[in-house]
Amino acid sequence: MNISLVNKVAVINGGSQGIGFATAKALAAQGATCILLARNTDALSTAVQQLSISQSQTHSYFSVDATDADGLKNIAKTINEKYKINILINNSGGPAGGALLAATPEAFMLTFQQHLIANHILATAFIPSMEASGYGRIIQIISTSVKAPLHGLGVSNTVRAAVASWAKTLANEIGHLGITVNNVLPGATLTDRLSTLLEKQATTQNKPLHQVEEEWRNAIPARRFGQPDEIANVVAFLASPAASYVNGTSIQVDGGRTPNLN
Repeated sequence: MNISLVNKVAVINGGSQGIGFATAKALAAQGATCILLARNTDALSTAVQQLSISQSQTHSYFSVDATDADGLKNIAKTINEKYKINILINNSGGPAGGALLAATPEAFMLTFQQHLIANHILATAFIPSMEASGYGRIIQIISTSVKAPLHGLGVSNTVRAAVASWAKTLANEIGHLGITVNNVLPGATLTDRLSTLLEKQATTQNKPLHQVEEEWRNAIPARRFGQPDEIANVVAFLASPAASYVNGTSIQVDGGRTPNLN
């Protein structure tokens, strides 16, 4: 099975921490040159220094806010002037939790910009180089809420479903170019995002944090939370030549928590 990414160049949005950083490490370990995007310059610099250079890669990073459309366009233009991109990982942090009816229109607009619009800007910028090279992988890290909406995540459920539909539509449109478009749907994974959600539920329900954590774990057949590298391993496979015929899918990586068959 060919999972080598030697001579491939990957852009990882949200690559400075959590699942995005774990993904960058997995891709670099397979030989890819990685370009990390995130807001925090110091975190980006630290992250890049921890990536494998076993194939003499020279990794880099750019600081940009995913809600800044013009900034993303400018960064993408700069990247295209220097690199031929083969792999794009669309990964942005989730919005704050809360009931759907409590959400403001502004919260929807901001999240839509951060996720769907940012994904679209980056994908349209890099698809030409993918087509020219005959190799392209576009992978969204979304959420299992694509399969079953999660309680207390009204804005996130809504916008993430839109991203999944966008990705499926794009997969249908560009599959003939040798470019695949897939989604990875993490379940409860040990990241800062999970800690924030657990703490908010504990506060809202007036429960001890350890009790809420136990309730969440008990809802997962594996009886534990996922590790970021467990999500990254699936992303790395989808980015590889071995996944050349996997297209237009949404793959949950959640320890069995999502109840749906498909």
